[in-house]
Amino acid sequence: MNDRIFPLREFVSKMTHAVSMHSTEKKLLPICAELLKSLISRDEWLPDEYAIDDPDQYCQYLLHCDPLERFSVVSFVWSGGQYTPIHNHQTWGVVGVLRGIEESTQFEHDNLNKKLIQGETIRLKPGEIDQFSPKLGDIHQVKNPLNGECSISIHVYGGNIGKIKRQVFDKETGKTKEFVSGYSSTTIPNLWNY
Repeated sequence: MNDRIFPLREFVSKMTHAVSMHSTEKKLLPICAELLKSLISRDEWLPDEYAIDDPDQYCQYLLHCDPLERFSVVSFVWSGGQYTPIHNHQTWGVVGVLRGIEESTQFEHDNLNKKLIQGETIRLKPGEIDQFSPKLGDIHQVKNPLNGECSISIHVYGGNIGKIKRQVFDKETGKTKEFVSGYSSTTIPNLWNY
């Protein structure tokens, strides 16, 4: 029996129950945050093939997508110094750091002047959680500030994030461009591998 992946299987089961019982972001965010905090309190459960970094770009590995696309679980793997463009999500999300460090710089879109206003930068270490949503603010830029060291974070989104139409933002002009992120992997872990 392979118990290594049990924490992820347990997380997915509990999240499936949560999204079946609650449909609002207000109810789901605290539940998801608590479940994710428990998941990232241990490190050994993440299969090795979903923890591989790429020196040319950060990787976004799908770990699970609810069959009704009510939530998805993704491991982000960052080589040292890698970062995202400034982007949004169009859904709620909870992020937890499994290994290394992740920095998230918040932005707000000033609709009147069509510019971006830079906010605070949050630095997460292993075991720490951040939340976002269109209601709370979900425009940010994420990076691994560690030079030469890989960081891994686990992201949970209120939908199939790999197919949601989102926007990237130009820092200077605030102009947006639509994108769909997709995933770096073509397979998902076997949660039921006993």
